[in-house]
Formats: sequence, C-alpha cells, structure tokens
Amino acid sequence: MKLLYLGNQLSKHGFNKTTIETLGLQLEQEGYTIYYASDKKSFLFRLLDMIWAVFIYRKQVSYILIDTYSTKAFWYAFFCSQLARIFNIKYIPILHGGALPNRLKKNPKLCQILFANAHKNIAPSGYLKKAFEKAAFTNVIYIPNSIEIEKYPFKKRTELTPKLLWVRAFASIYNPEMAVKVLQQLQKKSPSATLTMVGPDKDGSLQTTKDFAKSIGVTVNFTGQLPKEDWWQLATTHDIFINTTHFDNTPVSVMEAMALGLPVVSTNVGGIPYLLRDKENALLVNDNDVVAMTNAICSLLEDREQCKTLALNARNFIEQMDWDVVKEGWKLVLR
Repeated sequence: MKLLYLGNQLSKHGFNKTTIETLGLQLEQEGYTIYYASDKKSFLFRLLDMIWAVFIYRKQVSYILIDTYSTKAFWYAFFCSQLARIFNIKYIPILHGGALPNRLKKNPKLCQILFANAHKNIAPSGYLKKAFEKAAFTNVIYIPNSIEIEKYPFKKRTELTPKLLWVRAFASIYNPEMAVKVLQQLQKKSPSATLTMVGPDKDGSLQTTKDFAKSIGVTVNFTGQLPKEDWWQLATTHDIFINTTHFDNTPVSVMEAMALGLPVVSTNVGGIPYLLRDKENALLVNDNDVVAMTNAICSLLEDREQCKTLALNARNFIEQMDWDVVKEGWKLVLR
C-alpha cells in the first residue's frame, strides 16, 4: 500500500523530529510505501510543497496522513484535506497539540469541513479523543504515540540528587522560564541543585530564557538541540525530569523520560493527566505553579520509596505504548 504523509519534516533545519519522521519510518518498516512532504523551512513554501505533493501522488496513494496542529500549521491540514476531497482521496488527520480543542471552538465551521469529512481522525491521547467526541465527531480513533521500548534502558535510581532535566523545544507555550524559576527556588533548599535544558529554539524563547536566568543570577546548562541518543545518555546523569508546559497533548519527551526511569514532575495541563497520574506514575502541579513544583521535587528527594514506585509505575505504563502494540491499531485503520 502507498501513502502520502504530510507534516513538518524539519529536523535537517535544526528542529526536533516530529511524528512524520518517526511514525513514517515505522510504517515503512511494516511494508508501506510512503511519500513525504514537506522539508521546506518556509511556511509558504512548505504549504505549496504539500499541495503539489497531493497533486503529484493523487493517483498513486490509498490514503493521505496529515499531521494536524492547532496554530498556524492548521492551515496545512485544511487546504490539503480539501484538495484530497477534490481528488477523492481518503485522508487521515493525526491530531497534535493540546490547544486543538480551542481551535474546535474558534473555527467550528472550518473544523467541521476538515474533520467530519476525514476517513478517520487519529487521536494520540484520550484527552483529544474526548474533546473531539464532545464536539460531535464520531470518526475519532485513539492510537497513542509510540516508542520502541527496547531502545530505552531503565535506570533504577537508588540515590536521588537534585539534578533536573528539561527536554523540549524552546517556545512560549512550553513555559521554559518556569524551569529556571523552579531551580532558583530549589537552590534555596538544596544549594547543589542543577538544571539542564535540552532543545532547539522555536520562537526566540531560548535567548529569552537565557537572559532571564542571567538576570536572576541562576546558572543553567543549555545544550541546544541534541540527538535522542545523546539526551538519553545525558539522562543517566540526572535524577528528575520536569515538564513546565502551558498546553500539551502527549509529549514524546515525557514518554521517553518515563521509559528511562526518570521520575517526572509536570504541570497538569491538556492531555497530561491522561498520560501521567498524580502520585501514581508522576507528580502533577497546576500550570505555572513554581512553588508547588519545587515542593513536589523536594518530596521526591525526601522520599526515595515514593520515587522508586513512581518510576516503576511509569515504565510499566509506557510499555503499553511500545510500537509492537501500537502498530496493530494503524494496520486496522489502513487495511
């Protein structure tokens, strides 16, 4: 079977890999032939490249997969889906971004045109599935983001130190400055506390975060973007993973931290509570609550048994998202 996959294929430009570059490869390994668009850096050129790909491959592919986001990239999905309808090609939006429910409320007519006419809408989280069903879409299927669990060595942490790790693109919606504020508060109780922040810049937030850390006299290790294997190795020298986002769906970096055995402290926004259960496989705090996140970290440092339990539960939970399990859902959709 031949597929066209539309999304932001931008890792060669210094951005993190998105689903198009992970799921696409996994589907290829299952025997599907996949054409891709687009790796163009410019928004306009990327849109034109996607539209051209729909036209070029219109007679060759059985389905078009479309990574569908809530902000500017929403328009890729909208225009390409309507072209697919003209050519009578089945298209499948893959829903991303914790703010998609806001898009459903903001543009109900456009969303109706896009999502109601899809072959299926793939929700990688119970959060988005519930939001779309609440908006009366009946063609929504839950297929979680996946990881290849055998690639993630689980480290049992018998001794916990206040070494924090943050992995995400630097963008305002992910609230990177909160991580710096947490470090500042934590150092008042644990002067040896450190923070490493890994990820590329997306909207100028990297420099803003650096300037903020400098302004309050806090030293942070900014690594820039790292290949997955490098940050996995870096994780072995850190003991707590923090996620500070304002909006979210099912972040792969958090899933990877769970697989690696890093206890996670996160804001409880968007789809996060569908992935992380407070005091079961992670600790959750309210959005932008620096004091609560600092206290949660301190509770982990003081209670090693709690930390051990959270990490083991997180690993057991994430094993359900191994590709060997998740791929069966995709085979059903694409049969």
